[in-house]
Amino acid sequence: MGAIDRLFGRKSRAQKAPAHEEKQSATAALRGAESLWMGWADPRWTGRVYEKLAEEGYRKNVIAHRAVRILAECAASVPLRLYRGDKKLAHHPLLDLLERPNPSQGRAAFFESAYAFLNIAGNSYLEAALGPDARPAELYVLRPDRMKIVPGLGGWPKAYVYSLSGRQHSFAVDQVTGESLILQLKTFHPLDDYYGLSPLEAAAYSVDIHNGASGWNKALLDNSARPSGALVFEPKEGNASLSREQFDRLKAEMEENFQGSHNARRPLLLEGGLKWQQMAFSPADMDFINAKHVAAREIALAFGVPPMMMSIPGDNTYSNYQEANRALWRLTLLPMMDKMMSSLNRWLTPQFGDDLTLSYDQDAIPALSADRQALWQRIGQADFMTLNEKRAALGLGPLPNGDSLS
Repeated sequence: MGAIDRLFGRKSRAQKAPAHEEKQSATAALRGAESLWMGWADPRWTGRVYEKLAEEGYRKNVIAHRAVRILAECAASVPLRLYRGDKKLAHHPLLDLLERPNPSQGRAAFFESAYAFLNIAGNSYLEAALGPDARPAELYVLRPDRMKIVPGLGGWPKAYVYSLSGRQHSFAVDQVTGESLILQLKTFHPLDDYYGLSPLEAAAYSVDIHNGASGWNKALLDNSARPSGALVFEPKEGNASLSREQFDRLKAEMEENFQGSHNARRPLLLEGGLKWQQMAFSPADMDFINAKHVAAREIALAFGVPPMMMSIPGDNTYSNYQEANRALWRLTLLPMMDKMMSSLNRWLTPQFGDDLTLSYDQDAIPALSADRQALWQRIGQADFMTLNEKRAALGLGPLPNGDSLS
């Protein structure tokens, strides 16, 4: 049975949850009332054209495409770790589930899809399919453009509705605990309570400029010798215009000898009475190359990727590639991965035990090896710390007789 058949064919099982005391923010009722007043109690589609962002941003723009791939592939490549208290677990059903979330994806492909959707749409949705023991047995990443949110009166979603080929499946959300078979990851949006803000939306103007420049350059290559001006007939005497035969001959010669990439930079020979009149700016006059590089840097900035990592020339802030790579991990990738781990520890990990914590192996990130080496050196030279205190600072367990300074 495929993922789509599972989506519409499976039956949701009631999840066992302890009784929770019903609590609400003082403003929750106001947000719910606003949803009703604005007509938001009906299902709301994502408040932007996702298809346009994906088409113009990810599919057609090389800078945005590469930025999304860098973020998604790098974050998905980091191994996961599971802890019970301070003890790291080498084997556990949760680790097995995350290593192979569903029949068609492994761990890296699964998380790559989740991170890519988060950066393209500002939203990423994970679905848990329950097994016979009422625990998640499979995980799926759902396309954000097919998901809509039904607002609830408590200020959070009442249901998630997934649509495909005219069919819909509704995933309920417990209005007391917030539990659901759907996990929504989203970026911060200052004007929307339910959907995240796509980095591509923030970089939309720069994407348009970069795509427009690439399209103009392509057209220039396809027809680079087409005159960006006019041929003006200035007779010395006689008729003030070309005859029909003269006009047709001149037009045919222009199309045959001076248009198309194969005729690029071919000199234009003018007969008596014809004068070339410039009517467009040259690429140099337009500062064409610099404008394209500026747009590329702004796109990279929206995604939090240093321009040096994208081979974009210009005012690079970092002195070398290693520094830029470290900044990418520290300022962009680690916070994004922390958001993913925090969400999974709230949504998925408790289904396998209350004392479990899911994390990632930061020591497996080569870009941060210099930072780890410096940390180990500082802690190793700290004579005022016991052996177990040093091990605790590095995330390691205690050793017998390790609590003495001697």
